[in-house]
Amino acid sequence: MEKYGNRLVCVRYRYDEKTGKRYTTVEVIEGEATTAVAARECGPVQTNQSVRLGVRIEYWESELREQAKAKGAIWRPRQKLWEMRYDDVIELGLESRVVKSETAGR
Repeated sequence: MEKYGNRLVCVRYRYDEKTGKRYTTVEVIEGEATTAVAARECGPVQTNQSVRLGVRIEYWESELREQAKAKGAIWRPRQKLWEMRYDDVIELGLESRVVKSETAGR
């Protein structure tokens, strides 16, 4: 968010198990234009703040776990992840702990 601000749409982390590297990719808004399609026809828009992500917080990190709970994080025992809002992940500095999960963001 510091680098791209409101232009930031999405951050993805890709892991290469062979090399042990993590790649961070970002999707940003490059330009903006008005179209002929009325906004009411587009349906609901999901903003970065409403996106929910799966975040790994270890059992022994009780203080961090309590901070996440205070922000409204939900424990997903099947995935062993905390489900949190995007803006809370950023606020707590947990971007590097986001785990790609098919069930996060329900």
